[in-house]
Amino acid sequence: MNKWIRGTNAVVLSLAAIGIFIVLTIFLNSAKNLQFDLTQNKKFSLAEQTLETLKTLDQDVRILSLTSDRTDPYIKRQVVELAQEYKKRNGKITFEEYDIVRQPAVANQYDVDPAGTLVVESGSQKKTIYYYEMFLPGMQPGEYRFSGEEKLTQALVNLSSKEKRKLYFLSGHNEIPLHQMSLWRSGLEGENYEVSELNLLREGKIPDDAEALFIIGAQSDISDKEAELIKAYLKDKGKLYMALGFSMNMKDGWKNIDSLMADYGIQNQHAVAIEPKQSVLFDPLTIIPEYGFHDITSKLQEYNLLTVMTLGVTLGSSSEQTDYTTTPILKTTSKAYGETDLKLLAEQSSSSKDDSDIAGPLNLAYVVEDKDKNPKAVVLGGSTFLLDQFISQQGNRDFALNSVGWLQENKNQVTIRPREGDALQQALLTGDQANMIFYGTVLLFPLLFLIVGGTIWWRRRKG
Repeated sequence: MNKWIRGTNAVVLSLAAIGIFIVLTIFLNSAKNLQFDLTQNKKFSLAEQTLETLKTLDQDVRILSLTSDRTDPYIKRQVVELAQEYKKRNGKITFEEYDIVRQPAVANQYDVDPAGTLVVESGSQKKTIYYYEMFLPGMQPGEYRFSGEEKLTQALVNLSSKEKRKLYFLSGHNEIPLHQMSLWRSGLEGENYEVSELNLLREGKIPDDAEALFIIGAQSDISDKEAELIKAYLKDKGKLYMALGFSMNMKDGWKNIDSLMADYGIQNQHAVAIEPKQSVLFDPLTIIPEYGFHDITSKLQEYNLLTVMTLGVTLGSSSEQTDYTTTPILKTTSKAYGETDLKLLAEQSSSSKDDSDIAGPLNLAYVVEDKDKNPKAVVLGGSTFLLDQFISQQGNRDFALNSVGWLQENKNQVTIRPREGDALQQALLTGDQANMIFYGTVLLFPLLFLIVGGTIWWRRRKG
């Protein structure tokens, strides 16, 4: 009788345990957003800024991950897990994965990087984020910082904005054409700007909807009539974004371009910055400027991202009084100097300091504010870093986008601290070692537990 009761109790307890397990499984499966982040710095938890953005999102958003066999699987996993986390938080978000080799029809609709691309789109609006933009170098060799959350949340904020701002890029003076700055252009369009080229000789005026006029890498001066139109535009509500290009003739032939800068209290020193032995990775004509304290550069300083500028034209403050305040944001070290013999520099691509050169430190970029502290202009001493082949280096792209955002008083900038990641550790195994791990975990250990459990059961049954 006692044996029967004990047997019945064992069955009841077993059924109860199984029932509890089933109920708990159903509960956990239904509570999809229930999760716990036990890491010290909550590295797997979404920031409050992201949660607020997802809470207020009221439009359908489609997120696509486009990858290939060139995509690092570890990087892909982090991006995919992040996108899936956004999907969990808002039912209006859908997430899809595509292999661009197996599904080329989908890939052909977007500007895809084989190393990995994330596309965020809603209706006719879309934002492209490349995987490499989400991973920043860490403080130690091999470490990294994952800024995917900041990029993805910013994309959602931009999609929610209905306002489009028109930016016009001046042409007709051998400026850098837009097709050679396609990465910067796509970044601007992702920030809800409309970008167009403008030839004043053909159009005869600056359009009324122009939020800012861009003069990028001009090789020849603007005409007197063009200067009059531009100055009239800037005296009103117009804004200027100027990035100088190197030209041997700029000392004698840039009267009107220099005049535009002089109106803001900035002087073109007609010299090219030379930084001797700054880095073994670059020649002396390539400058890695130091940052001034400013909203444009604060995040770049925090993340230790450098801006790389080639053939940087040196700038100075004019002694003439103006109604504007100028602030330098890029400068060289004190060891640098400004080479004033531009013809010799162009012919020999080399330089040595002499008495006619300008002593460092030298300024390479200014921002301009009016008397009410409103942004009015960004003037840069170089433009080559905006080219497609250079803009992906270090912080070039972020600097370019940040400076436009500051000029346009974009208040919707998302700032989320990157997640710190340890260096990847790879374990290299031989075939015998891999087989040993497989047979040990799949066969040996389960068989060992089965033998021990069976022995205990047999001894209790006999006892």
